[in-house]
Amino acid sequence: MKQAAFGEGNADLSPREQLLRPIIDAIAQTMDLYGSNYSFGQLYGIMFFEDKPMTLEEMKNTMNMSKSNMSYGVRSLMASRMVTKLAEKRERKDLYAAETDFFQAFKNFFTMKLQREIDVMQEALAAVMPELAALTQAPGTPEEERSSCLRDLDKLEHAVQYYEWLQRFVDGLEEGEYFGNLQK
Repeated sequence: MKQAAFGEGNADLSPREQLLRPIIDAIAQTMDLYGSNYSFGQLYGIMFFEDKPMTLEEMKNTMNMSKSNMSYGVRSLMASRMVTKLAEKRERKDLYAAETDFFQAFKNFFTMKLQREIDVMQEALAAVMPELAALTQAPGTPEEERSSCLRDLDKLEHAVQYYEWLQRFVDGLEEGEYFGNLQK
């Protein structure tokens, strides 16, 4: 892709690039739905259709963004495993490539996000539930407070069950259990 100018009438884009613009925009919108920066979604979309790895400089020129913002975008895409840094280099510059298997990209992105949610919630549950249980047993706890704590503990037990299920789901997703013969 020569340029990521997504406005109408960019004469620098080939007919193929003009046709791919709505797909790249849809990829960016989709990633935005799941909490990724829209412009980073555009970058992923552009890299998705590249037939070769790109340097930060090429990405910067393609996206018409600052080098620091581009570097941040690439780090963000790497963190979600949508883009990988290759071992090889071009003229001493790092090369990056997009994950082009949507099943793998889905697996990478959602296992990372869901695992983070699981870890945060399980840590909070493990810290709060014993304290809440202790409060229900404390001799000085008023009956109304004790009843509220017991209701809260019941809700949190349900949350524990959910996060145990979600962990099994993430483990299955990571293992490719849900894709059948669909992956490359």
